[in-house]
Amino acid sequence: MPENKNLFAQTQTLQKDVQEHLRSYFAAHTGGALPPSGLYHRILPLIEKPLIETTLQATEGNQLKAAYVLGINRNTLRKKIAELGIGKFSS
Repeated sequence: MPENKNLFAQTQTLQKDVQEHLRSYFAAHTGGALPPSGLYHRILPLIEKPLIETTLQATEGNQLKAAYVLGINRNTLRKKIAELGIGKFSS
């Protein structure tokens, strides 16, 4: 149970860090201006790339295991690897 509690605390910290960064980003657009369109598609790869890279490292480059851990289809993982320019991993 302490392991789950630690994971929850880490998740909350990550969520707060991302939220604080986004608040600062929006605050930098003064005078009621908003960021340019496409924010979602600019931010998502910044989260996805380290998530996939770290998972591939943990699974020693095994894409089937990485896809399982991530909860996505292996073909989706391969597509993301190509889109994000992630290199090969080996043990």
